[in-house]
Parts: sequence; C-alpha cells; structure tokens
Amino acid sequence: MTNTPPSGDILLRVEHLSRSFGPLAAVEDVNFELHRGEVLGLLGPNGAGKSTTMRIISGNLAPDAGRVRVAGFDLIGEARSAKAQIGYLPEQPPLYQDMTVDEFLNYVARLNGVPKSGRREALTRVKERCGLRGAGNQLIGRLSKGFRQRVGIAQAIIHQPGVVILDEPTVGLDPIQIQAIRSLIRDLSHEHGVILSTHILPEVEAVCDRVQFIHKGRMVFAESMDRLRHASATSLVFVIAATFDVEAVRKCLDGIQVDALEGGQFRVSGKPLPELARQVVAAASTGDWGLFELRADQPSLEQLFTNVVCREDAETGMDKAGS
Repeated sequence: MTNTPPSGDILLRVEHLSRSFGPLAAVEDVNFELHRGEVLGLLGPNGAGKSTTMRIISGNLAPDAGRVRVAGFDLIGEARSAKAQIGYLPEQPPLYQDMTVDEFLNYVARLNGVPKSGRREALTRVKERCGLRGAGNQLIGRLSKGFRQRVGIAQAIIHQPGVVILDEPTVGLDPIQIQAIRSLIRDLSHEHGVILSTHILPEVEAVCDRVQFIHKGRMVFAESMDRLRHASATSLVFVIAATFDVEAVRKCLDGIQVDALEGGQFRVSGKPLPELARQVVAAASTGDWGLFELRADQPSLEQLFTNVVCREDAETGMDKAGS
C-alpha cells in the first residue's frame, strides 16, 4: 500500500467526531478541515475537548462516532497510510534524555519508516530547518527547554508528514525562544498543514490563518484571522485631555451610548461610525476637550473568545432551565 497522499489541498477532514468517557461527552459532533499551507488555531478553555480531539486525529484514541481522513486516507480503515501523514508534538515532548539529538532523530526516522538510505538526508534537513545544526552530538537532557522543543518539532516532521499537530509548543519558553518557535511554525505551513493548540491568544494572532473555538466538546466558532482583523467595528474609542467623568461626556453626546474605559478612554456606540465620529469631533471642538485619539473599536481575539464562551454558557444554562 502506497503512502503517497492523493492530490488536493485538503490534508485533514474531520466529520461528525464524537467521544465520551462514561456519561461525559468530551467531544460532540466536531467537524473541520485543514488545508495545505495554513496554520489552524484550536482554542478552548481547560476541559473543552482540545486534547481529546487531538488524540483522536493523531490516531492515539479511537472515536465513538465520526470519521477522520488524513491526506485522503481513512484513519481507521487505512491506519498505516493515514498515520504516515501525521506528525505530532504533544505538550510533553516524547524525548529520550540520555540520547544525543542525532541518535534520537535517527531512531524516530526508523520508527516512521524513513528508508535507511534517506535517513542521513532527513536528519540534515530537519536539523537545518529546526535550528539544530551543530547540536547533533549533544545529549537531549543537557539542552535548554527551547532546544528540546525544537527537537520535539524535528521528530514530528522528520518523515515529512502532510499534517503537523502541535500542542502548546511554546509553554515555558523565554520571549526569544518563543519568537524562534513561532517563526518555525510559519515556515512549516509552507509545505504542511499545521494545527496549533494553545491557550496563548497572542500566539494565535501571530501565526494562525484560521481559528476555531471548542467549548464543552463542541465547535462553537470558526473564522479566518484575516476576516477577524478586518471585521467591521460597531463602536469608536476616543481619548481626551479634559478631565471629564462619563456623565459629563454623555451630556455632550446626546443620543449616543457612552461607556468609560480604563486610562481615561471612552467608547461610543449606537449609531453608524461616520455619524459617531462627526458627533464626537464636534463635541470635542465645542467643549475644548483636547481630542488625542479617535479610533474604531475592534474586539481583540481575547475579547471575542470570552464573549463566545460566555454566550455559550448562558445559552446552555437557559436550555437546562427550560428542560
């Protein structure tokens, strides 16, 4: 049976995936796709079902229902071919501390079916790509955490899989190491499809092309980062030099919703943005406010994530109350 993936841009297709542990539905009717050349951010609170989902799609846990196709191969019916197209870095990298980098990567290459004639080239390629050139003879146990993470990523891609799954790849790293790993993730996406599971939202904003929220085992939100960045704002934020409380500002902006923010900022909403802007500028000019800044108020990923999770919790609560 060949391990060459069929042509096409969809590297991973998850359909109606479900898994329960006793009465607990850890994953419930989850659907998504991953394309070559993209980084998909998988976000969710603790216990949301992220780890269970990744264990299933990496072939480490069988689902109760649903289907996973990896590079066109069914993960259950064509397990060997499907798993050959998966590279996985769990939150705790599976490293042997008493091996050198070269010994470990050569061992992983053998496990993943890399032919003996191609292993030297494979080791050279992943060490170059992961910033491990010159580290081949070093014991893994003596490497810094950042370099151990690089070895973990190297073992996930040494067999050139289509799909690379990374679980919290930058936890515990310093800012310089984090930047290096993020750059590596972006580089990986040029040839692979990458799933990034993390609770570090700035990391998602920095490297991901799409984001999906999982909450209580269900996918509750999916959108491209580009569309999120260019989403239409519905309010404006302004900063003034004058020391006004929110009630004083409200008196000057009749018919507009005004909210006080931290740092002497105010948010206005309730009308189209051009009309809001005209009214704020006119009031600032008339009242000699000293208008420093006026900008569209676009929610951050953190705000969006919090809003979605809170909304889902509220809807779940109402459903239970009505049952």
